[in-house]
Amino acid sequence: MSNIKIRRGVFDTQLELEHASVVAGFPSPADDYRHETLDFNRDYIRHPEASFYGDVEGDSMRDAGILDGDRVIIDRAVQAHHGSIVVAFWNGEFTMKYLDLTHQRDGYIELRPANPDFPIFKVEEGSHFEVWGVVVHLIRTFETF
Repeated sequence: MSNIKIRRGVFDTQLELEHASVVAGFPSPADDYRHETLDFNRDYIRHPEASFYGDVEGDSMRDAGILDGDRVIIDRAVQAHHGSIVVAFWNGEFTMKYLDLTHQRDGYIELRPANPDFPIFKVEEGSHFEVWGVVVHLIRTFETF
């Protein structure tokens, strides 16, 4: 099972970065006049009091583009739906999987990995299970300093 470590974030500090689009062709002359800013908190954190970071361990969500060592932003105020990537607390551990609600009428739901090498978890009614939050953003570091 892939695990995820939950970390509390500080989402009230303003972090402004100059924003410029990245062009995969020729640069636009208009880019010289662009002075828009990117504020991480304003642009990516909708519910600061309910937002957390998660450090990904394992590769059960590999085919969704979420890799070991990545960091995700989890929002506990977002309502999970069928197909959401959720952080669930199940069997005493946090895990990140797709939420599959197609079997709810049959008395269970499934937590589906995005890697065929990992099992699908069948969560039956009455088991100790909670959708803890919904993954809303992915942060990946390509180079360390």
